[in-house]
Amino acid sequence: MTFEIRVVAPQEIYELRRRVLRNNDPSVDVTDARDGEAEALHLGVVCDGAIVTCGSVYPSTSPLHPEVSTYQLRYLATDVAYQGRGYGAALLAALEREVFDRGAREIWANGRDSALGFYDREGWHRMPGSEHLSPYTGLPHTVIWKSLAN
Repeated sequence: MTFEIRVVAPQEIYELRRRVLRNNDPSVDVTDARDGEAEALHLGVVCDGAIVTCGSVYPSTSPLHPEVSTYQLRYLATDVAYQGRGYGAALLAALEREVFDRGAREIWANGRDSALGFYDREGWHRMPGSEHLSPYTGLPHTVIWKSLAN
């Protein structure tokens, strides 16, 4: 199946964020205060005319290496019907390339523990002792990161 990765407006991916990451609860806010900032980047995988995977990055201070230029990854989500096809990995790689081109040398996130195997396969690392419950979902998360310098 062919697909394209393109820049999207944050409003185009709120529904996907809500459906995949917030149990489709219409009362849950899926915006980030940084969504409209000039340095924020939102990408989507478009397949069959619809955005089926999304992810956003924001300039941020790393909890591991505050001296390094860093972006934070948030809201990486793939529609359940399209999971397991490599769209998430393709989008993540595109985000990593883009923030590297912008001068970042590290990317980090609060990764859901249920998704840590995915991030492990994509070359991310876990920050020891950073396990916590997300204030947004109540689900277990771990701080994860990847060096982009190589």
